[in-house]
Amino acid sequence: MDYFKRSVQVHKKNKGKLGVYSKIKIKNKDDLSVAYTPGVAEVSRIIAKNKKLVFDYTLKSNAVAVISDGSAVLGLGNIGPEGAMPVMEGKAILFKEFGGIDAYPICLSTQNTEEIIQTIKNISVGFGGINLEDISAPRCFEIEERLKKELNIPVMHDDQHGTAIVVLAALINALKIVKKDAQNIKLVINGAGSAAIAIFNLLVLYGVQAKHIIMVDSHGIIVSSRTDLNSYKQKIARVSNESQKKGLLPDALVGADVFIGVSVADSLKPEWVSDMADDPIVFAMANPHPEISLEKAKQTKIKIFGTGRSDYPNQINNVLVFPGLFRGALDARATQITDKMKISAALAIAKLVSKKELKVNYIIPSPFDTRVARAVAQAVKKATRV
Repeated sequence: MDYFKRSVQVHKKNKGKLGVYSKIKIKNKDDLSVAYTPGVAEVSRIIAKNKKLVFDYTLKSNAVAVISDGSAVLGLGNIGPEGAMPVMEGKAILFKEFGGIDAYPICLSTQNTEEIIQTIKNISVGFGGINLEDISAPRCFEIEERLKKELNIPVMHDDQHGTAIVVLAALINALKIVKKDAQNIKLVINGAGSAAIAIFNLLVLYGVQAKHIIMVDSHGIIVSSRTDLNSYKQKIARVSNESQKKGLLPDALVGADVFIGVSVADSLKPEWVSDMADDPIVFAMANPHPEISLEKAKQTKIKIFGTGRSDYPNQINNVLVFPGLFRGALDARATQITDKMKISAALAIAKLVSKKELKVNYIIPSPFDTRVARAVAQAVKKATRV
């Protein structure tokens, strides 16, 4: 199927992918009087006296805002808020389909950090959670950090943390197959944007040794002697790359057990894989075209191969994470998405692939596995209570 052509047809025919439906019927004046005036005034008075009750009497308890400024959309880059709308609509329907959450696409016609923060704070009253999406680095870091401090509802930049959680889940199971321990592996992250930094941080929290990780950006290996690093890369440089290796991606890959790509298409050459350790794990997640194609990967010694694509085995995709993560956070009335929740979510996803089922082409459950969102939600709720 030509997915591009079909998608254009579907979007045009339906005028988008979302609509609004009413939870109650209005068929007569009594229905109207209950749903609106005069009856609704009493509900408003109750909430005005105790603002926390807005969760009990309105849609806030099951509502998430999916917010973008259109500055870093998929593999499309800075295409603006109008271009981002179809993607945010898509995210919203995934929230509904997999998590039962009412999500609302909101695209902002500003890329000013302060304006974005203030706008989100102003509209947050109607939402139980905020899902930030496709906002470019490094602005996305400050926006998320500020909102987490200044709001009392969960805020998560999914490009960072959703990606990190699903990568960790896949890595947990992949390491079982190759019989390697997370604390001893050498790992290369190709890319140094928001997703790469979040992956680094979460893997270290899980137990991967920071000193055994090498991160590579568009200028080469991140090392503390470089003078062109922003503050986020400087933090990485201080704790990673123990041997202070310099050079480019092929240099970083020598002896590496794991390659995680959150960069650009075709950036991993087949001949470089031969310098990796035995039974290498490669997660090539550039979209829509990975760092190395499945066809080329099969010609190398790669033991386990995963991408973000649904037409390849081992799809490492955020959809396994965010519906259940927000479902659990909303149900628990959590005020933040914590590191403990993230680790718990990754473990829950990994656990869904049994020891008997686990194999090189099946290290992570399918996005259509109906157990996933429930398992993640339960894990997140448990992590909130502890």
